[in-house]
Amino acid sequence: MKLAVLTGSVSRLAGGILGSIQRSMQEMLAVFPVDISVFGLKDSFTNDDLPGWAPLVPQIFETINPKAFGYAPGYLDAVERFKPSIMQTHGIWMHFSHVCQSISKKRGVPYIVNPHGMLDPWAVNNSLWKKKLAGILYENEHLRNASCLRALCESEAVSIRQYGLKNPICIIPNGIDLPDVPVLDPAPWHDTIEPGKKVLLYLGRIHEKKGLRNLIVAWSEALKCHLNLISDWVLIIAGWDATGHQEELRMLVDFLQVHNTVRFIGPQFDRKKAAAYFHADAFVLPSFSEGLPMTVLEAWAYGLPVLMTPKCNIPEGFKSCAAIKVEPDPDEIVTGLMKLFSLTDAERKEIGGHGLFLVKQKFSWDKVAAEMHAVCKWTLGGGPPPECVRGD
Repeated sequence: MKLAVLTGSVSRLAGGILGSIQRSMQEMLAVFPVDISVFGLKDSFTNDDLPGWAPLVPQIFETINPKAFGYAPGYLDAVERFKPSIMQTHGIWMHFSHVCQSISKKRGVPYIVNPHGMLDPWAVNNSLWKKKLAGILYENEHLRNASCLRALCESEAVSIRQYGLKNPICIIPNGIDLPDVPVLDPAPWHDTIEPGKKVLLYLGRIHEKKGLRNLIVAWSEALKCHLNLISDWVLIIAGWDATGHQEELRMLVDFLQVHNTVRFIGPQFDRKKAAAYFHADAFVLPSFSEGLPMTVLEAWAYGLPVLMTPKCNIPEGFKSCAAIKVEPDPDEIVTGLMKLFSLTDAERKEIGGHGLFLVKQKFSWDKVAAEMHAVCKWTLGGGPPPECVRGD
């Protein structure tokens, strides 16, 4: 099997998609007889993050404006030279979708599309006119002609069907690596908050869909109405600003006069990210739209209780009592915050323990890689569909 993996960024700027592709392909390469080549686009962090792909060595291409489209001369020719027997695309709405479709039509190569939550209704309606145009020009054909569409969860499978796609769908979640070394670094915020303060951590992309505006409004309301419960806590927002949204959030923090209890600490990667999870007391993701967020799995891997919305698409977290459920509006978030802050240390630790048990049982990379390999084999004509595939 010669598998070509087509995507955009192969660096930290890809957010959770980076870990999803990187670890599943590394695990597949280690276990199964498959030749994998990854094709991606150059950005400001590519050179720093390429070593993390080892033993894979992604082929990287410079883009021509507009950057959001991701047109890169040489991308298509490089994939053709690899002569794949099967392809996977990760993410949609970019030029590599057209590359995949072109090669499939020309060479008869089957492919699997991994939308990573980008067909969720909120995501589709964001910048709607651009996506309608992309759909007409190339993306709808790319999606319709896929041999299989991969959903990260049941909810994403529903979104795929709502978009009007009738292809077979395989439901395969992301995986997670459990921490395997002790964290010796101090908290990234150790010199900016008072000793003894508890930390509610958000870590990820600073983007409108993450619901951070409503979180900050809810934080302000909680300070006004429930100061006795929230006075021991600080909200730490760690992440990279993808769209200029962080400046809006900083202005909101100043307007609401909560800058004493809300901190923006910038992107955290590698050891700094591990230290952030390790030293936090709880994690929050008040998102409007997700595929299956890696940050929630990472928080559980560190034994943190999680406050999240149903749009995070991990219902197992609520069923296993590993998370507190809130809707992504300020009033609901206030209620969730008060529930979290009312817990004792032991109760929070118990909730986080449920999360750690959940990721150990369900979200392992070896299981993800085995299911993805089985779907690839089936796509190439290897017998009946695996259990994770549905045709309805």
